[in-house]
Amino acid sequence: MRVSRWIPFVLAAVLACGWAVRAEVKLPRIFGDHMMVQRGQPLNVWGTAAPGAKVTLKLGGNSAEATAGPDGRWQGQLPALAEGEGLELAVAEQNAITIKDVIVGDVWLCSGQSNMEYKTGGMAAIAKDEIDTANFPKIRLFRVDGPATPYPQGDVAGAWAVCEPKSVPGITAVGYFFAREIHEKTKVPIGIVESAWGGTRIEPWINPEGLKMVPELKGEQEKIDKARADWLATVPKLADDAEKWAAAAREAAKAGAEVPPVPALPGPPGTGARDYWHNIYNGRILPLVRFPIKGALWYQGESNGSEGGTYTDKMKALIGGWRAVWKQGDFPFYFVQLANFGNANEIPAGGDGWAKVRCAQTDALKIPNTGMAVIIDIGESKDIHPKDKLNVGRRLARWALARDYGEKDLVPSGPLYKEMKVEGGAIRVSFEYAGAGLMVGKKGALETKDADWRSPATEDAGGKLKRFAIAGEDKVWHWADAVIDGETVVVSSPEVKAPVAVRYAFSHNPQGANLYNKDGLPASPFRTDNW
Repeated sequence: MRVSRWIPFVLAAVLACGWAVRAEVKLPRIFGDHMMVQRGQPLNVWGTAAPGAKVTLKLGGNSAEATAGPDGRWQGQLPALAEGEGLELAVAEQNAITIKDVIVGDVWLCSGQSNMEYKTGGMAAIAKDEIDTANFPKIRLFRVDGPATPYPQGDVAGAWAVCEPKSVPGITAVGYFFAREIHEKTKVPIGIVESAWGGTRIEPWINPEGLKMVPELKGEQEKIDKARADWLATVPKLADDAEKWAAAAREAAKAGAEVPPVPALPGPPGTGARDYWHNIYNGRILPLVRFPIKGALWYQGESNGSEGGTYTDKMKALIGGWRAVWKQGDFPFYFVQLANFGNANEIPAGGDGWAKVRCAQTDALKIPNTGMAVIIDIGESKDIHPKDKLNVGRRLARWALARDYGEKDLVPSGPLYKEMKVEGGAIRVSFEYAGAGLMVGKKGALETKDADWRSPATEDAGGKLKRFAIAGEDKVWHWADAVIDGETVVVSSPEVKAPVAVRYAFSHNPQGANLYNKDGLPASPFRTDNW
């Protein structure tokens, strides 16, 4: 009886402690020591506190207030800062939180599948010195972790770190080399937020807002709606089965008998990392959308490698949807075209493997404020995860340097197909980003075990262009002779008297493709036909 007398007091103490915990002001993990704040944009700060609590915010001489709503959630906004380092973000209500060593710079979101997730530490065998010299206190790193879930999440796992040899091995290699290139060229502090997941398709990264923007994907939305409706229709029976099991389990437990196994109940649509839409977005992107960024980097496509134009539609949905929820306009979005991989195809028509999805990636350049790094010369035929992430990061950085950091004279890309013109028995092809001119190039490979692979391609004096094919109205493809003429390439074949179309490097592994501009950047694969 004496124990029972204390129960109300114990419960009261527990409730009081629980309320105190709930009353404390809390922040999501994207706010933490060593964090990077996006320069030139107001900073949204949000979290939880007791309902009705007044929360004060201070950073760099600026202050703001926020009031927690009935659900305890609050959000405030601090004025934009142009620069600053060693700052403190102070957040106070019942308790005070001080975030130290805050720096102002440019924050880039890095997302995609395993080649974006590939860590800098994975390059140690070929480029250990790149890690040993990674002392850049004005580069900050944050690696996101979070579930694949059909339910919107409010936070991610992760912590900010200063870029140094002990922290950089665990971050995206592509993102790190991108950040380093920009920081070294501009001295602007750069933050990298890595949110990538190996083996994922593009679909689970797309949000509902983006899906609705693309009419070509209406059928996909209908599939999602049907899957959800079908699942909801099963819920009553699932509930009945669960109740029957619970009753049987209670009786078995009382009788000391063996408890029946828990029935396997199917989860709702959107619980897989590959097969449904929205779920990775919910767990790894949605919790970040209030945090201002400079732009996004995207390296994905291997898991969608059998697609063609449908991948362009999905890129429209991905980019448009992210831009819609970030509410920063058409922020820069730079992506990586798939590398050369697998066995070389000696059939002139090509079209095998990743050929079509590479062209779909190129078509995505029609989306405003996008850029694409071409890497068909630095892949590895036997490894879907090529180790040379340094040149991938550098090539992405060229787009940002040219578009966002004022280097207007910098050529951001290798040659991109522009147009063709039939001239008698030949076709003249012209390009964007020819730069100082076109060349037959050659690129150092990782197998050389020296510094050659880190350098841009060099001119192959006396070399001949490879991987061009040409066809007439009969749609029969033949390997072609291709000759550089100024900023164009003239393509012909004695077997095609009246040509109508050209293809270049249009195969899964276009081994030997060697059209470059004189900046050392490779031309993208292309096709002039739509057969």
